[in-house]
Amino acid sequence: MKEKLAAFERLLKIMDELRAGCPWDKKQTLESLRYLTIEETYELSDAILEKDMDGIKKELGDLMLHLVFYAKIGSETNDFDIADVLHGISEKLIQRHPHIYGDVKVANADEVKNNWEKIKLKEKGRKSVLGGVPNSLPAMVKAYRMQEKVRGVGFDWENAGQVWEKVNEELEELTVEVNKGDAKKMEDEFGDLLFSLINYARFIGVNPEDALERTNKKFIKRFRFIEEQSKKNGKKLEDLSLKQMDAFWDEAKQQE
Repeated sequence: MKEKLAAFERLLKIMDELRAGCPWDKKQTLESLRYLTIEETYELSDAILEKDMDGIKKELGDLMLHLVFYAKIGSETNDFDIADVLHGISEKLIQRHPHIYGDVKVANADEVKNNWEKIKLKEKGRKSVLGGVPNSLPAMVKAYRMQEKVRGVGFDWENAGQVWEKVNEELEELTVEVNKGDAKKMEDEFGDLLFSLINYARFIGVNPEDALERTNKKFIKRFRFIEEQSKKNGKKLEDLSLKQMDAFWDEAKQQE
């Protein structure tokens, strides 16, 4: 523990020195750091999906720097400092884990999550269970989080089979609107279908955002293989027939 505290203290000292002496660090504000933090978060996400432990360590360091940077700026305006931030999260964790720091009994992780959402409603005085879902979240992540939150208060399907029936129902409704050709209703039904699929993913223990990103990475890898093969054959990609592209695609799949 002593070594960890010393490492954290070293970072805080470096942050003070950079803020005082580096022209770039002096200029930064909460707003200017915001988009950089978002970028660092996505880089951490990529490293996690790639199971790149060295990359995860690096990106965690980058994010830690940003957290310390925000706290430093907050201390300069006398709004908060790193101690306030750390004490705040510690108190929150204690309050939201009454099964550890109190006498509440829980049977499993689901009950912990359900209690968490109920406690959040009480402590923040929110009028809606969905009040804590950021508006700026990507749509798929937002849908998943909303479904998790309403589950915490008992608004959910009983089993995966029911959700799959809903998926098929929404697919049929989309098919009807596609045949009619109404663009607005097609969009509505497509959104309903995606929402149902995200719900089903949750029931079978799949994170839809992670699943789609892994498929994106798989597609990129296979398509780049097609590009490489076209170059090896001395052809431009657009000169390949679809049949030739499909053959290279299948070859890429076999190499995985």
